[in-house]
Amino acid sequence: MRTTHTARVAAGALAALLVLAGCSSKAKDDDGDKQSAGGVKTGDGISGKTISLGVLTDMTGVYATLGKSVTQAQQLYVKQVNARGGVCGYKLSLTVRDHGYDPQKAVSGYTELAPKVLGFTQFIGSPFVAAVKQRIDGQDKGLVMPQAWSAHLLGSPYIRVIGSTYDIETINAIDFLMKEKGLKKGDKIGHVYFEGDYGENALAGSKYMAKKAGLKVVEQKIKPTDNDMTAQVAALKQAKVKAIVISAGPRQAASLVGVAAAGKFPVPIIGNNSAFAPQLLATQAGPALTANYYVASPSLPIGADTPQAKKLVADYKAAYPKDSLDNGVVAGWTAAAAFGEALKKACAAKDLTREGVDKALLTINAFDPGFGITQDFSDPKSASSKQSVILRPDKSAVGGMKVVREAEASSAAEGYTPGS
Repeated sequence: MRTTHTARVAAGALAALLVLAGCSSKAKDDDGDKQSAGGVKTGDGISGKTISLGVLTDMTGVYATLGKSVTQAQQLYVKQVNARGGVCGYKLSLTVRDHGYDPQKAVSGYTELAPKVLGFTQFIGSPFVAAVKQRIDGQDKGLVMPQAWSAHLLGSPYIRVIGSTYDIETINAIDFLMKEKGLKKGDKIGHVYFEGDYGENALAGSKYMAKKAGLKVVEQKIKPTDNDMTAQVAALKQAKVKAIVISAGPRQAASLVGVAAAGKFPVPIIGNNSAFAPQLLATQAGPALTANYYVASPSLPIGADTPQAKKLVADYKAAYPKDSLDNGVVAGWTAAAAFGEALKKACAAKDLTREGVDKALLTINAFDPGFGITQDFSDPKSASSKQSVILRPDKSAVGGMKVVREAEASSAAEGYTPGS
């Protein structure tokens, strides 16, 4: 999967500080930025009394359920921010483009929106974001908070992954399998993964953990268009693996778990955070998923017992009564809220340019959106967290997931540096 242009993320903020009375009268600075009558610098993506933000999502492809939930959560966030007065007197506006997990559509959508927006609150797809990284860093310099967790995105002050990256998440997932599911030194572990940035970064975590723990990894590379995991299950069964990691989409995970159960191959299976959707519990794979599937997550689930989660559930249900709840709601809300915090701080510093928002995020080292894990954005070279929550599908839980291990960073993850 490839994309070649940039993304910049900006979304939401809390009640405006320094509300500006005279935003309509602007004068150019020497460097081409604009300055409001209240002394706040603005630039690309801000016009009149509106901050324009972009969304590059997947509503029709591999991650359609995730994309819908992430997008609606961010639209809800923006609506609430605007109801409280916006940011620095500016209202927020989201422009959404569906790339359907297609690289050409992702490029086209980015090319269209990039000149018009301050940034992007959403950019689904690690391969796409990785492909635009050079332009983001060298030319556009707009903040991007993608719904993608590849370690290859680290190091950029503009692309800011929220939570543990796929390699760290996989290390924590295998640590769980070893501590609680009987996987032990000398065993083989299967890893089914998407070709490209997402899957290969997760595989790096498996290989690291295998070396540390004395395991052997049996690889099965697949494409996002591969939906039937029969051949992969047969190969892993023949190899006599004792557990399986899957770094793919919800459809592939459901097929893998269902085929394994039908073939009486009852090994524990754990997926990365984007390898599950609660809608799968209503399919034929539902019983197998609840019996033998786990998910490593960068946050508590939407059904968490926290005040923030309960409020988000109530607000989301009120806004979208016909739609189900899932962890895409958490991911979308968290990204919007993190960017919103950066916008609030940029407003206080009187600099709402792209550069000002980037600098503001670097000052945030203890961001807590209320879902179990505190994020530190002060070092672009490091993941904002090394913790993962281990979840299990559960039909009775709000959002279809329950916690089986609270937020934790394994000792292997704590000692790991991406690329090591």
